[in-house]
Amino acid sequence: MSVPTSLRLDEEIDARLQRLAQRTGRTKTYYINQAILLQLENIEDMELAAERYREHLASGEPAIPLDEVFDDR
Repeated sequence: MSVPTSLRLDEEIDARLQRLAQRTGRTKTYYINQAILLQLENIEDMELAAERYREHLASGEPAIPLDEVFDDR
């Protein structure tokens, strides 16, 4: 189920969206949803990484140097 929402786009972004939609036969809404979903996933990944890093720091466990991580190749 989708819900209506409203946003203001810069004219250049809107023009790019319009050209892409026309070229591909998809809607601007499709591409807006895809862009938002991708960015949400990126932000959630960054938040998870930051949380795991804080947990590691709080644990007091030593870090493994990067060259040692890739030493077994």
